[in-house]
Amino acid sequence: MIEFPDAFKHAVNSVFTGTRGAITYLSLSVLVFAVFIRWRAFFTRTWVGVVALAAASFFLVASYPDHNFFEIAGKPDNVPIMGLIFLVGFFTWLAFRRMVENDRRVAGGRPTLEEEESRDKVLVWPDLVYIEFIALILCTVLFIAWSVGIGAPLEQPANFTKTPNPSKAPWYFLGLQEMLVYFDPWLAGVVFPGLIIVGLMAIPYFDPNPRGNGYYSFRERPFAIVVFCFGFIIMWVVLIVMGTFLRGPNWNFFGPYEYWDPHKLEPLLNVNLSEYFWVKGYPLSVGLPEGYLLREAPGFALLAAYFVLGPLVLARTFFRRMLEQMGMARYQVMCFLFLMMTLLPLKMTLRWSINLKYFIAIPEKFFNI
Repeated sequence: MIEFPDAFKHAVNSVFTGTRGAITYLSLSVLVFAVFIRWRAFFTRTWVGVVALAAASFFLVASYPDHNFFEIAGKPDNVPIMGLIFLVGFFTWLAFRRMVENDRRVAGGRPTLEEEESRDKVLVWPDLVYIEFIALILCTVLFIAWSVGIGAPLEQPANFTKTPNPSKAPWYFLGLQEMLVYFDPWLAGVVFPGLIIVGLMAIPYFDPNPRGNGYYSFRERPFAIVVFCFGFIIMWVVLIVMGTFLRGPNWNFFGPYEYWDPHKLEPLLNVNLSEYFWVKGYPLSVGLPEGYLLREAPGFALLAAYFVLGPLVLARTFFRRMLEQMGMARYQVMCFLFLMMTLLPLKMTLRWSINLKYFIAIPEKFFNI
């Protein structure tokens, strides 16, 4: 059997274990995403896609013989997540491939792929219904074979005296569960999901460009595409993969080939921003004030600067043209949603690097950010 050598697996585990591994994982994900966007014309070539698919398949085949890797990746309820990774990667690559081709066609004055495909129109009945019926039969056969070949991930009856370690939400909620590590439940479970829905609905209003409708194009809507893909792939799919394969007992980070030892403990001295400022700060070091408003003043000032000065700085740098196109009202709403989205990876990095727990911590009023 094809299997990676132990030296390779130990090296990978050393890179992706612990909080340092979490920073590496998120940084590499953002780097790969940025590189793919920047050089999309190269990465969407056919041979590059085939090489990437072959490399991912080889990594999976060479990793499965490892007992620790198979114990996690081979679990029946984790097998669909493996399929999710390949499907998201393939359809993202396919969408950007069509974007690149359409941008070339528009620049050369030729019709887009969608315009050429629309010339060969067919009837819903029987053409479309026939294809859908064949797809239904194939999916039914696939699901029956799947259910017979892979046992249902049923566990022992629930026991209120023994909590599973780790206790994980269903895979589609692992992104929200990961947010709970860095924010209060009212933010991670209510505010952020609500803003995600509002932000998705608001994207067409922030980018009212009539061009790019009905066909794939990157040049016509670069900001909308980058923000949506970053929010979906990095802030959702990447967090699902993290929660599924890297979060182990006690919610610690484990390497892909590392044994999930329930006795592994990483002491984290979570420190609020007010403690950094009043207790650990130099030359203050005066101790925490008694009043919570004065105590949390550094956090209020920092977040105010982030949400007030951030749009002004962006308006003078990266978003100068967007301010002219949108107007002040739409620009302010867009910047608020954009800064809220970027707040999550910033807070994650600060938690992993300097153990920062909350910018503002007011337990007296059950208000923490």
